[in-house]
Amino acid sequence: MKFWSLAIAVGGVAYCISQGADARSLSVRSAPFLDRQMAVYGAADAPIGYTKFCDENPDDCRGRGKSEAEVILTGAKWKELQTINLEVNLAVKPLSDQAQYNTVEKWTYPFSGKGDCEDYVLLKMRRLMERGWPQSVLLITVVRDEHGEGHAVLTVRTGRGDLILDNKNSRIVAWKQTPYQFIKRQSSVDPQRWNSLVPMREVPTVAASSSDAQ
Repeated sequence: MKFWSLAIAVGGVAYCISQGADARSLSVRSAPFLDRQMAVYGAADAPIGYTKFCDENPDDCRGRGKSEAEVILTGAKWKELQTINLEVNLAVKPLSDQAQYNTVEKWTYPFSGKGDCEDYVLLKMRRLMERGWPQSVLLITVVRDEHGEGHAVLTVRTGRGDLILDNKNSRIVAWKQTPYQFIKRQSSVDPQRWNSLVPMREVPTVAASSSDAQ
């Protein structure tokens, strides 16, 4: 398909797709280092959009490849991570589900070359797995962004800590270097299970987008 050869949400969908990636922000320096990873605080509900995506794409929601706790971030792996993050950010143009599909929330691959934050994440996961990255280290993550809006990013678990791939910024950073509040993410054991990233007594009502509110 031509698109694949080219390819190098607390709040509404509109904000999570409103900020395009700045290609100039891609760091060419050494990978960020963080000597610890996100803490996990038990089970969480999967976003409704993700559940529907899995109903439509069951093969893409099964664990693939060897299960690993983290990937060793060699120079080649770091370059590969940067390349795919930038290529997808440049290839996909931001557009809300309402504008594109006439529905509030739809998680899907951006076959049209347009999509919102979850769609960028899904494509990055697919591209990385095609290059042999295990699914267990590629985790869809729901956050509250710097404006208090729902947003989705891809967490990559590495020996240098949890790194964040984001459609709003093509510079890959350690999770602690983002302005985000991390809410929940996929389990590294089973991609259809999700884990809370905040103590249960502090869990807010949050989702990747407004239609996913729990």
